[in-house]
Amino acid sequence: MDIKTLHDADIIGITTAKNAFDTLATAFGQHVENWQTEVVNRLNTSQWTGTAADHANTRMQNLENELKAAQQEIGLVSRALQDAYDGFAAAQSHLISALDDAKTHKLTVADDGITWDKDPNSPNFAGNDADSQAQQIQARITAALNEADHADQTINARLAHLATNASNGTGLDSATAKTDTDAANALLQAPAAGTDPNSVKAWWNSLTDDQQHRMILNHPDQIGNLDGIPAAARNDANKTNLKNLIQDYQRQLDNLGPEPKKMLSVAETNGGPVENPDYTEWKRKHDALKEKLAGFQNIQKRLDGKFDDGGGPNSDPPLLLLGIGDQGQGRAILSWGDPDKAKNVSSLVPGLNSTLAGVGAGDASTAKRIYQSATTAATANGDVPPSVASVFWLGYDAPQLEGTGSSVLMQDRAEEGGAAYNKFLHGLRATHEGAPAHMTAQGHSYGSLVVGKATQQPGGLPVDDIVLVGSPGVGVDKASQLGIGADHVYVGTAKYDPVAMAPAPGMFVPGWAAYEAITNPDGLWHGTDPASQGFGAQRFSVADGSVTDSHDNYFGKHDKGGDSLPNIGKIVSGHGNTITREDPR
Repeated sequence: MDIKTLHDADIIGITTAKNAFDTLATAFGQHVENWQTEVVNRLNTSQWTGTAADHANTRMQNLENELKAAQQEIGLVSRALQDAYDGFAAAQSHLISALDDAKTHKLTVADDGITWDKDPNSPNFAGNDADSQAQQIQARITAALNEADHADQTINARLAHLATNASNGTGLDSATAKTDTDAANALLQAPAAGTDPNSVKAWWNSLTDDQQHRMILNHPDQIGNLDGIPAAARNDANKTNLKNLIQDYQRQLDNLGPEPKKMLSVAETNGGPVENPDYTEWKRKHDALKEKLAGFQNIQKRLDGKFDDGGGPNSDPPLLLLGIGDQGQGRAILSWGDPDKAKNVSSLVPGLNSTLAGVGAGDASTAKRIYQSATTAATANGDVPPSVASVFWLGYDAPQLEGTGSSVLMQDRAEEGGAAYNKFLHGLRATHEGAPAHMTAQGHSYGSLVVGKATQQPGGLPVDDIVLVGSPGVGVDKASQLGIGADHVYVGTAKYDPVAMAPAPGMFVPGWAAYEAITNPDGLWHGTDPASQGFGAQRFSVADGSVTDSHDNYFGKHDKGGDSLPNIGKIVSGHGNTITREDPR
């Protein structure tokens, strides 16, 4: 497949052929119905009996089965042609998009590569980032051509199989027709969200390469967010889904129409000026759409390599998009490194004020610093080559101080998030290749409560270590209640972290403080202080910080936090015994 062939392909002809087979299948179905009515039913109501009648009935039943099988096979040709159209249309669309972007960046595309004007004084100068842009666009063009080749090869195999069945008579066999129909149906039926990840993985493995590819193309939103699907497939599906979400939200914004006037006049209200209800509703919808669109666009920028610390097509380590969605405040899961192949896998749950827009920007940087710290620790301890994947998991609605400030005091978001996080990690266990990975669950701020709730799900949390930093409590009173042994629970708490010092709710009730101090002297808002002696976890050294910055410094932001990030790297790499320690408070 070359650029011109795919670009100029008239794929409408495939639809024409598909419609012709639909007409044929309908006519054939009518023929089968007529046979049943005019021949079989009449013979069954006749008085004909005896050996000859029995033979005739048997033959007619066999013929009926053959006709129905043939009808199914004709229908499968139509379905194959529809899949062909979908595959070629997607590949052609991806190619045209890449070529349009090349034109925008003043790049010239040919079959043998991309060229551009390098003269800064020329009106056609492609800019200083032309080489980077060319690499990205070339990768997209190659992917589109490969996509078309794949569609061509797989659809050819399907049509050849059906043609062979038609020519040698096997297509008249009901068992053959059932097998072919089951294979076609497998392309359309993904397990429901929430299905046990091991069952999802078994279903995925039962599909052929072509069927897996077709599911990714036709159902990216389902496949990309289904726990138990391998990381590489989720990444491919989610990159398509992300582009679809960006286009959809931009379209919704455009369809809102012009901004209504903000205020109604005195004449319109027969009183003082008031805010126009149409404006209020328009503004609510506009701001909600704009916020999510900005979040999706930021993640796309990260995947395109628009941030200084990496994430583009040639990123080292590679950046995978393991989840994306518009539920609630938005969902996004990024991973530096492939968790299906890494020996050490970390997954961080963020907390208070985490947003979709932040995932593509600073949160992705946080996850990368964890990756780098764990890689450094692994190397220092003789693990050569180091093998790490660092996941940032925003799979729930994190509490926001603005607008929903009280949500950080409640546990409903943590309950819902904990169930989803538990399923996600079981999915990573199911899809991991080779020996089981050393897995670390991390919770920051309110995210530590999410991790705590995840450990209480049936079957527990399938991790080897847990790291809790800046925690306002995790919903249990003892580290041993987290299900992996207290010696595998690590806590980092800065001296002046205001979130980790939040008092238990009873402290705000007059007359209750003394009772609370007696029953749980180490109480925080969501349970016992994880950094306390009574909780029983291993506490690692963290810089004291200040009231204004300590809560954000656990992961080495602006090179702050002291030993916190290096200690986290040691734990993630499986060397928690080498942390620098701090006494429980």
